[in-house]
Amino acid sequence: MKKTLFLFFALVLTVGASAQLRKSVAPEWQVADAQPETDPVILHRLEQWQDLKFGFMAHWGMYAQWGVVESWSICNEPWITRGDEPYNDYVRRYQELNTTFNPKSFNPTGWAEMAQAAGMRYMVFTAKHHDGFCMFETDETTYSTTHSSCPFFRSRHSDITKALVEAFRAKGMWTGIYFSKADWHHPDYWAPQWATADRNVNYDPRQYPDRWDRFKEFAYNQIRELTHNYGDIDILWLDAGWIRPAWSLTDESREWLGCHQYIQDIDMPAIAKMAREKNPDLLIVDRSVGGRYENYRTPENQVPGQLLPYPWETCMTMGDSWSYVPNDNYKSTTVLIHTLCDVVAKGGNLLLNVGPDADGNIPLQAQIRMREMGQWLWANGNAIYGTRPLAPYCSDKLRFTQSKDGRHRYLIYLLDEGEAVPDFIELPVQAPEVKEPKPIFKGTARVKADGARTYLFITTKEKLQHAFVIEL
Repeated sequence: MKKTLFLFFALVLTVGASAQLRKSVAPEWQVADAQPETDPVILHRLEQWQDLKFGFMAHWGMYAQWGVVESWSICNEPWITRGDEPYNDYVRRYQELNTTFNPKSFNPTGWAEMAQAAGMRYMVFTAKHHDGFCMFETDETTYSTTHSSCPFFRSRHSDITKALVEAFRAKGMWTGIYFSKADWHHPDYWAPQWATADRNVNYDPRQYPDRWDRFKEFAYNQIRELTHNYGDIDILWLDAGWIRPAWSLTDESREWLGCHQYIQDIDMPAIAKMAREKNPDLLIVDRSVGGRYENYRTPENQVPGQLLPYPWETCMTMGDSWSYVPNDNYKSTTVLIHTLCDVVAKGGNLLLNVGPDADGNIPLQAQIRMREMGQWLWANGNAIYGTRPLAPYCSDKLRFTQSKDGRHRYLIYLLDEGEAVPDFIELPVQAPEVKEPKPIFKGTARVKADGARTYLFITTKEKLQHAFVIEL
């Protein structure tokens, strides 16, 4: 039905908090595997996905009105602070944010154009975060942007997920839907008759199996809506990794289960079978769980430090927060480009997150970073898109990539802020053989061997920024 790819790699550079799990204590890509995916259709699709390299993510919901960190402020865990307001009062006010969510500046085509200009090739949008507020039309709850309880229901874009999927698809980009398996608004997840000790279901599913089955059916039906109502979706990106079968537990994920350690098996085989009824090559990312329904792994705000034996994607915030907060601290364009080069040299993709504001605007600083990244990729994209790692992958300020057929090999030099292009570069001893280097900029490069050492001498009058590329 679609596109192709397959290889793998990665530095442990942990930055910031989490799209799903705020308190990680170990690398979340180190999880148990049971029955890894073997379907050639899915493996072929994964190979195509790995060609894309750079994606757009948006954490957006009613929480943008308060400028708080997505749904997490209503979760009752020790690391979360809310000020002095009583917990129940805070939760009630938060859950009523649907009645004031009205992003009149929302322009899905504008978002897609910004992402395309940034050089991004796919998108993942938060159709529903843990708070349960649906940014899509659903028959399963009235807690959504399309219901009359939300003032945005009058907009022609009230089905926000549909509007974005159509806008990004029109630009030729892959479409991905983020969905939280948890739902803190649903009475069969956080049951109102019991206290909510933490992020998990607040009753024992073994003791109340009918209640848990109702919640499973609710999640199943919503995933069906998202994978059947919007055409050919490319990626189903499932969050809330504490909802998982017992076989998948690790030391890290056991901590997420909180004080009661309830096993919350949502029956992923049934969900996957249903989700692929119309999209047989749909990639499914059951984050952190492992096995055949985590088609690729998603280290969060981390770039792994070694080659990994499976496809992977770093999901990373452009600022410090996943969702909109006023005056967020954005990473510089240089840092973001270096991160992209680092990820790609190690075989991964970069999914870069933006937090739109309550009106639906992408913050100006994010727009600037995206535009500048796009300008760099327009000139240097051959060393990024569709490439595979090339030994030695990373060495000091150098990154190496190659085309899939091996005919084109690239050296990427990571320039510090304000650094001029060096007169020469010493290549590491493991570097590939260089005969006629071709700069991807106006200038020349020549190779010179001096005993066991090899140098590239560079001549250019250009003032290059962020990084430069030489084809070896």
